[in-house]
Amino acid sequence: MEEINGQWVLKGIDWDDDGCLHSADELAELIEDIGFLPLFECQIPGLSVEEHTDPSYWWCGDPERDPWEWRTILAREGKIAYGKFFGKRAGFISKKWFPYFANLRRDGYDFDALWDDGKASLRQKKIMDLFDDDTRFFSYELKEKAGFGKGGEKNFEGVMADLQMHTYLCMRDFKKRVNKKGIEYGWDVAIYAKPEQLFGYKHVSKAYKESPEESYKRIEAQVKKRFKDATDKDIKKLIGG
Repeated sequence: MEEINGQWVLKGIDWDDDGCLHSADELAELIEDIGFLPLFECQIPGLSVEEHTDPSYWWCGDPERDPWEWRTILAREGKIAYGKFFGKRAGFISKKWFPYFANLRRDGYDFDALWDDGKASLRQKKIMDLFDDDTRFFSYELKEKAGFGKGGEKNFEGVMADLQMHTYLCMRDFKKRVNKKGIEYGWDVAIYAKPEQLFGYKHVSKAYKESPEESYKRIEAQVKKRFKDATDKDIKKLIGG
């Protein structure tokens, strides 16, 4: 996606072209095949949902054709993790590959251990203290409960992006707010949870036995296998660590 004359323009392919995704199920298959997939175009050509979909159907509201709706479907199903995992931008990581991203991004630390070693901020802790493996919260609930907002802690969105980048949180669903009469209103709001809710702690932490460098090399090799023109610099920028 790029800005042209003040407007954001999506890149992609026609609905009838070979390789165009036509459903949330087809998107899930592609994510499982590659292992991870940013939502929008990144520095590695072809490695995004955007480039495999028809731009004309984005934000049309039809769950049969709209990739923006597909992200909600996949997040809700809980078989694939969705969150701001790539340069603080949204994307997907499959169950198979999530442990390697978790080991790389967490450097082998569960959040409590990260805090104990003085490597987490107080703002991060105020958010993470609200979660266990079964809880989930609307973003506005988290903001209030963790003490952000007017007169409180600052940079809620930035802290949330950092926690997702380090794989401590993911987006579990999207729903509208409900007023006192039980009527939905406004835009869909993200619901957050720990990825352990999707995959279980044993699975999320199973790569802790190897070094973060080993996990990086695994992910790097997968990118190079599928995208042979990807440079070391671009890969590092994408997957971090």
